[in-house]
Amino acid sequence: MRTNQTILNHEVLRTWSLARRWARFGRLLVPSLLLTACAAMPQDPIAPVAHVDLARFMGPWFVIASIPTFLEKNAYDAVESYELNPDGTIATTFTFRKGGFDGPTKTMKPHGFVLDKASNARWGMQFLWPIKAQYLIAYLDDAYTETIIARDRRDYVWIMARAPSLSPADYERLRARVGAMGYDTSKLRLVPQQHP
Repeated sequence: MRTNQTILNHEVLRTWSLARRWARFGRLLVPSLLLTACAAMPQDPIAPVAHVDLARFMGPWFVIASIPTFLEKNAYDAVESYELNPDGTIATTFTFRKGGFDGPTKTMKPHGFVLDKASNARWGMQFLWPIKAQYLIAYLDDAYTETIIARDRRDYVWIMARAPSLSPADYERLRARVGAMGYDTSKLRLVPQQHP
């Protein structure tokens, strides 16, 4: 027959064993939480261009390359078009073919909101209310024919142009700019374009 002392000893041992397991779990969990927190911490902000003439920026842009979101990983013929609304918001239409040139056409229609009226280069892009994803015009050539859209998190980036293709030298120049912003350029995906 078990005595009270024996039962107490078993309870103490069980509690001690459970505490040791939780301590081991904590030793594994805390470093992984710290790594996750460090990875989620914002890096140095990416400087946007000094000024964007919104009227000139409107219209279609071909996506030449990107570090894509999950929605556009297999995008072909990707084009992003902007139209300035009377209230100052930007009607955006993003179209692409999924999986190939003959794939189904996908269309997204987020709204752009200019957050920095002094430069017009910091936008919030709203796919779902009330979230506005960061959208930085980080590079724009003087002729408004090439642009790089970036994010401080360095998770996604888009190299876009008014024409569906760039020369290898021009693409390499823009790719180097993306790298200088702190992105891992090995993640860039060239977007196949067959527009004339």
